[in-house]
Amino acid sequence: MTAPLLVIGEALVDIIAPAPRTTRNGNGKGKATPGGFAANVAVGLARLGVPTELVARFGTDAYGDQLGAHLFGNGVQLAPGSVDPGFRTSTATATLDAAGVASYQFDITWDPPALSLTRGCPAIHTGSIATMLEPGATAIRSFLQSVAPQPVTVTLDPNARPSITPDPVATWAAVRQLAGLADLVKLSDEDCEFLRPGVPPDEIAAELLAVERTKCVVITRGGDGALGISRDVRVEVPAPAIEVVDTVGAGDSFMAALLAGLNARGLLGATRLTGLTPEDLQDVVDYAVKAAAITCTRPGADPPTAAEHKAKWGS
Repeated sequence: MTAPLLVIGEALVDIIAPAPRTTRNGNGKGKATPGGFAANVAVGLARLGVPTELVARFGTDAYGDQLGAHLFGNGVQLAPGSVDPGFRTSTATATLDAAGVASYQFDITWDPPALSLTRGCPAIHTGSIATMLEPGATAIRSFLQSVAPQPVTVTLDPNARPSITPDPVATWAAVRQLAGLADLVKLSDEDCEFLRPGVPPDEIAAELLAVERTKCVVITRGGDGALGISRDVRVEVPAPAIEVVDTVGAGDSFMAALLAGLNARGLLGATRLTGLTPEDLQDVVDYAVKAAAITCTRPGADPPTAAEHKAKWGS
């Protein structure tokens, strides 16, 4: 049996307030849906056929039951200790603007269960609030340092949240430290603007690639697609034209599809992206952009299955 890919981070419930254009008839109540950076990525991977284990922390309250049903229903394995009867499930209130773009306010506690690496695990993915909020941030950093010699690919998505970490200088320093333990770093254009205001994306990528371990940086640009940059390859992938419902979970769908694409090409695990060709990078970033596009066409964090992706885009 193939060892699952490991995802570490927050699983919570998104309380999504509708965009202004949807409240004209007085229906302005928020809807509670399962979410959280790590949970979304784990579900996205599982829907794309990648065995996945999630290390998170949520309770057995109503929100926790909703999360658990969602994760189990999508085939995500939960690491021991992820469900804690004494824990209050975290929430994020997502407010949508007229274009369907979400901004978030969090009610979150992050204290993960014990972290361990399964033999044969191809990759560890982490990021977002989980790598910035104590005490979990220190636990993740120590874990990544401990597994650094192991034949496993590490990927990082900082997914900066100014409401949690308002100091961009301190946050960028923490991101740089974690990026030094990662083979691939994914950023959004919003991350770049917050963390390194005014610095071109290629320069940010060069800063991250200056670390010996980091081999690839991927930067998403919303409706403008995404960039994939390694030390000797640069690809630019456009986004397909779609009608956006909202952007909730789009970055997480992108990340899941990026990992799924790399996994399908045998680039995870001991290879740690060694042998990544321009064609590989072009194809996996294109696959990820199109997965995110599907998510944007429907409400909430709802990543596509492999069958949906193939039916929509032919791959």
